[in-house]
Amino acid sequence: MPGLGTTYGRGGATSSPKDLLNSDAILIMGSNMAENHPVAFQWVVEAKEKGTTVIHVDPRFSRTSALANMWLPLRAGSDIIFLGALIRHVLENDLFFREYLVHYTNAPILISEKFIDTEELEGLFSGWKPEEKSYDPASWLYEGVDAEGAKKNEGNEKEGGHSQHGVGGQPDLNRYRTDNTLQHPRCVFQLLKRHFARYTPEMVEQYCGVSKESFLRVADVYCKASGPEKTGGICYAVGWTQHSSGVQIIRCAAILQLLLGNMGRPGGGIMALRGHASIQGCTDIPTLFDTLPGYLSMPKFGDSSKSLAKYIAENTPRTGWWKNFDKYIVSLLKAYYGDAATPENEFGFQWLPRVTGDHSHQGYWLDMMDGKMDGIFIMGENPAVAGPNSGMERRALSKLKWLVVRDMVDTETSSFWCDAPEVRSGEINPEDIQTEVFLMPAAGHAEKDGTFTNTQRLLQWHQKAVEPPGDSRSENWFMFHLGNLVREKARKDPQPRNAGLLALTWDYSTKGPHAEPSAEEVLQEINGYTIADRKLVPGFAVLKADGSTACGAWIYAGVFPKAGENRANERDSKDFYGHGWGWAWPADRRILYNRASARPDGTPWSERKKLVWWDSENKKWTGNDVPDFVATKPPNYVPGENAEGDDALAGDKPFILHADGLGWIWVPSGLMDGPLPAHYEPFESPVRNPIYPEQQINPVASSKTRRGNEYASSPDSRFPYVLTTYRLTEHHTAGGMSRTLSHLAELQPEMFCEISVGMATALGIQPGEFVTVVTLRGAIEAHALVTPRVQTLEIDGKTVYQVGVPFHWGYSGLAKGDIGNDLIAISEEPNVRIMESKGLLCNLLRGRHADNMEKVRELLEAERIAQ
Repeated sequence: MPGLGTTYGRGGATSSPKDLLNSDAILIMGSNMAENHPVAFQWVVEAKEKGTTVIHVDPRFSRTSALANMWLPLRAGSDIIFLGALIRHVLENDLFFREYLVHYTNAPILISEKFIDTEELEGLFSGWKPEEKSYDPASWLYEGVDAEGAKKNEGNEKEGGHSQHGVGGQPDLNRYRTDNTLQHPRCVFQLLKRHFARYTPEMVEQYCGVSKESFLRVADVYCKASGPEKTGGICYAVGWTQHSSGVQIIRCAAILQLLLGNMGRPGGGIMALRGHASIQGCTDIPTLFDTLPGYLSMPKFGDSSKSLAKYIAENTPRTGWWKNFDKYIVSLLKAYYGDAATPENEFGFQWLPRVTGDHSHQGYWLDMMDGKMDGIFIMGENPAVAGPNSGMERRALSKLKWLVVRDMVDTETSSFWCDAPEVRSGEINPEDIQTEVFLMPAAGHAEKDGTFTNTQRLLQWHQKAVEPPGDSRSENWFMFHLGNLVREKARKDPQPRNAGLLALTWDYSTKGPHAEPSAEEVLQEINGYTIADRKLVPGFAVLKADGSTACGAWIYAGVFPKAGENRANERDSKDFYGHGWGWAWPADRRILYNRASARPDGTPWSERKKLVWWDSENKKWTGNDVPDFVATKPPNYVPGENAEGDDALAGDKPFILHADGLGWIWVPSGLMDGPLPAHYEPFESPVRNPIYPEQQINPVASSKTRRGNEYASSPDSRFPYVLTTYRLTEHHTAGGMSRTLSHLAELQPEMFCEISVGMATALGIQPGEFVTVVTLRGAIEAHALVTPRVQTLEIDGKTVYQVGVPFHWGYSGLAKGDIGNDLIAISEEPNVRIMESKGLLCNLLRGRHADNMEKVRELLEAERIAQ
């Protein structure tokens, strides 16, 4: 989540759901929290009962809206206009928390004279390189900072994209000029003010579909949750991330929280709601192609990663906590390669793979479609239903030589070759498919030991309750024994490329009739240990760069601090923040950046909002949470001129992972598409961009346009309606774990789409009848759910209808239906390469798909003939 990472320093949720009880206002946007995160939502309900104002902004009225004090429907894809207007409201009405802003953010810092904003460049920031469709960020730097650091960072980011923490080669940002009066025309505050001047309440009314009066009422309520006595919290989910400017939507919220002084304080922060039990864990110990455990950058192919020394230099700023980068990467290499990792062989650094291009989900499937891949393992995913442009992804699977699927049921992905819509229609003949499919039965979470890392960065241990049935096995079992088989094969093939594989530490103890590897030993390896005596480390502070420590993920160091003390298994909550129940990374800090909960002099902003504070008698930080700060660094600490690392950050700099210790309203380094958010329309939109008419879409986003992945025009008379997708409580993502269960299949038995009463009336559609939803990627049929929960909007003087489509159904299981993601395009947001599924264009036809084949063919083929 680089929207949070580049703003604050870490890409995770900044607090816990329970802390919302301390909020004076809660803004939920990009999320249907009540239905998709009901356990966390209990704290929102309780907060409301205590007097907190809950605001929900969403295209659909949902159970979240029903339990909120205020609901605003808006056009899908117009989020930055709405949030930008909130930022403008704060600035124009002097609602910002000045003392917090001046001391804890980069608002007073002067930016390079070379910077030119989007207002002067018709929607582009300075540094735009049209031939490469990318930015040179040198002009985004602080005045006086060497631009070489930014160019170095640009090279690191180009092949990757996950700047989760904004670390990748930060230039030396701890030397800068400031204007604490916030009046200098080139200070961040004034640039911000000019940048968002266009984002007016009138613009919100005209292009979001939210009345000016409603917007101002919400803006007044939320923006006054600020200052020493009040705070407001923001909750979001994939309704923000799955946009072509998703990272910058999140950046808007992050900027708003800094302006209001709502970060690091009780009841403040941003809850990035994660949709599965361990999605947070899947980015911490990553399933991401360009990130190593603990958000260390994966080495890139090229000069910057030719040696360990160069790689470390590229990723290590002079100041801030990331100065410790060398300790974390060397300890990781020691965890990987053990005794085989020595100073003489760069601790095995050359054995690490390199990023050579786009190895994301989208990149993989496009390569697959082009016949560039032999095989793939798919574990815990069902891309035949869940992937964007699922029809294309199913066709791509037929180009493989082999496919391994690990799941608890036979999914649409494992059965694509014999039961897909393309097979039933005759487009694909199973006899022509050469893909050999292996379906490996997987154990469920109750059938194995391990940890979940949830939304609040909390590791919780779960014990195996029952043995998995039949041949079902855990992920640990599968990977461990597969590794043994591959390593045994490698021993017979003494090529240099196999040296790293054979060097891996792979000596976990096993138990039981199936030789199940110990999950606790894996967690101990992740926690880290000292090489000499295999003693578990108490935390990341003791990790070394000399090869004397091993650690599988530095941010998890401390979860298993000594033998017999698995802190993820603790179940004795001792206080409001839950210390003693599980363990939150880093160092069991429940609210990140909590140094900002105290004034610059170390005293609480107020008694009502105190969290941590400086104990002058004992000379340390204390309070109700583990300080996210060096515990003994006094608030009046002033670093020496040549100080480095954390020693270079003053005692009033809470954002310690940034090289300047500040919250970044302005991102000088680390993002692909600009130092400030800017509104661009989705790839498909019913309107032209009202903010920057000359620049319709995010210039750095990639549409991946090709045959079968085409786009409508913006606007397009053939596809006049806005399409957005969403989840239901009763089904789980692609449906493999829910559509096969009778009680859940009964609750939501058939595919449907939600449309407004006005749309139904205009098209003559009766509630419950079949309709066909069409985009340039495909067509599906669904029952029409005619409901006032979806509002008809007035956008730029025109009536705009929105269509809501859940994406859980497929052709397997008890509850079957057409696949919503067949309608979505494969595209990439520039920072994280996620697809755009929350704001597209479609058409809606009365009747079933089979009855509309000729009309659908006309809509799809007209575009392809034109191309």
